[in-house]
Amino acid sequence: MRLIHAEDLSDELLELSARDLHQHFEGPALIRIPGDRQPALFLSVLLHGNEPVGWDAVRELLRRYRGAGEVLPRAMSVFIGNVTAAREGLRRLDGQPDYNRIWKGGAGPEAELARELLAELRQAPPFLAVDVHNNTGVNPHYACITRLDPASLALGRRFSRPVVYVRSPDTVLAAALAPFTTAIILEAGRPGERRGVEHVIEYLESCLQLSALPQAPGHEGLDLFETVATVRIRPGTRFDFALQAPTAATTPQDLWLLEEFEHYNFEELSAGTLFGYVPAGAPLPLQVTDVADREVAERYFRMHGNELRLRRDLVPAMFSPDPAIIRQDVVCYFMERVPHDRA
Repeated sequence: MRLIHAEDLSDELLELSARDLHQHFEGPALIRIPGDRQPALFLSVLLHGNEPVGWDAVRELLRRYRGAGEVLPRAMSVFIGNVTAAREGLRRLDGQPDYNRIWKGGAGPEAELARELLAELRQAPPFLAVDVHNNTGVNPHYACITRLDPASLALGRRFSRPVVYVRSPDTVLAAALAPFTTAIILEAGRPGERRGVEHVIEYLESCLQLSALPQAPGHEGLDLFETVATVRIRPGTRFDFALQAPTAATTPQDLWLLEEFEHYNFEELSAGTLFGYVPAGAPLPLQVTDVADREVAERYFRMHGNELRLRRDLVPAMFSPDPAIIRQDVVCYFMERVPHDRA
């Protein structure tokens, strides 16, 4: 798999939805769009095929400038990721790796593609890198950063009040870019929400206007969190969602997740909060790992009869009610607040 290169985006291409991009690009592509300043703003979209907000924002942003007869204030390089999954509206296809988990080496065509793109970007580092995503479940719009430096903090706060410091997984694109450029991840709500597209356009406009990266983070209004644990379903686990405790008539499962938990995303929860239900005496069907990839389930969960409850105070994020997303990625992340004196 080789990276497709293109100069600029035609008006015809800007008419294509994420699902239709496969008609023009048979695989991942890097498009260089001219602008008044260099180096370019790097933008990655559609690393997950069911997250069109970045591509929709690019289309609308460029149409606005062209409609006004203007060029971009800064050049922009757009990496379009998993167009084959986008065709089906899926995060990834069966047999594909997650396109946001291929950036730390490995074998296979996607890993080769990742090495090719990173080598090119390392040779001519971008002004700033922005990786745009939708998410499932009820979450506020938020930014993620992989470094606690002033520019990252300031640029994260420019997008949202909540900013998440992410150290794991370290295989994401932003982590691979961080050694040679500032990289920001935008989580812009659920697919299909107009506000997500508008918010990303506003953010990109503000970044294109910058002559230099901000160096004063400014903690006013900043809610800074750090991801401390990742919660996954153990392979082979049968699970469903429940509004209440299962009864004898309930379809047997290894786990019932509390359906309302998606409404707890980014809420500060206390120890003892109900997370779900597990058959009494059964082993925990969840894998919980810390940023060093150590198993830490006992640190975060305890059983009370068949009730699965939190063992400590924490803040969840990205809990999703979509079973396919849970199986392909995670149940959720657990976070803790970062005091401002650490940033």
